[in-house]
Amino acid sequence: MQIVDQNETIARLPASKLINALEEMFVQGCDVPLRHSHKIESGSDGQDGIFLLMPAWQQGKKFGLKTASVFPGNRTRGLPALHSTYLLFDAETGVPLAMLDGDTITSRRTAAASALAARYLSRPDSSTLLLVGSGRVGSLIPEAYAAVRPIRKIMVWDIENNSAASLAEKLNQAGAVARVVEDLESAVAEADIVSCATLSTRPLIQGKWLRPGMHLDLIGGFTPTMRESDNDCYVGTSVFVDTDEALAKAGDLLEPIAAGVFKEQDVRARLHELCHGQHPGRTNSEEVTVFKAVGTALEDLAAACAAL
Repeated sequence: MQIVDQNETIARLPASKLINALEEMFVQGCDVPLRHSHKIESGSDGQDGIFLLMPAWQQGKKFGLKTASVFPGNRTRGLPALHSTYLLFDAETGVPLAMLDGDTITSRRTAAASALAARYLSRPDSSTLLLVGSGRVGSLIPEAYAAVRPIRKIMVWDIENNSAASLAEKLNQAGAVARVVEDLESAVAEADIVSCATLSTRPLIQGKWLRPGMHLDLIGGFTPTMRESDNDCYVGTSVFVDTDEALAKAGDLLEPIAAGVFKEQDVRARLHELCHGQHPGRTNSEEVTVFKAVGTALEDLAAACAAL
């Protein structure tokens, strides 16, 4: 069994390779059962941990299992709250093939799925990217989007200005043209693509800011209490999701549905339907497209197979 550490996992998953691997997996399909969640009772700090198990498989090919441990009390220990691993097996024999860095698998496939959707939903000439959120996933968005669109200018916003400045500096050192922005409204007005990768619990992007032809990408929130967009973002726009799980989990969709401004049947297509050619995605240069994702174990499996 191969043991693939963080650096090697990163090296094996360049954005363009991973985007194509995700598209192929969405076309082929795989089995993705509901994830398992178990409480791990705390010892001394009083904050229980959560252990998540997320399997997926393709018959006769490979199957995998992502484990994630979430321990909020780690903040007081100077440790990350989340740790993840990925185990990949041969689906014919059950032989273990590899153990990979799960944090890298998750973050890189999240950015790649965002770019894959943008391949269908953003204008082909989109060149200005506004990145909202400069954390682990946000820092990977520019590389992923540059693989599918001619990105020439990047704006970075974060509630922590120092974090945004650090990422902008790294992007400039890597040859990009990036700058920090503090006024989100004016930055949205300048952008062709807005990609949000935060854990915000209040709307950051307002629908009244959106202009014809732009693409809004929402990949940060994954619980009913998380919001990166307000209800107006779903009025008069074309909304797409990664899977139906987004309609069950994402506050960005649940709240406008509850408010009556958006209905589940208003979703134009799922990501697998775009990849299959069952929906064309963007249909004209004036259309405002919105993509909401919460992630799926299909993407983890695709990334692990590509890394192997």
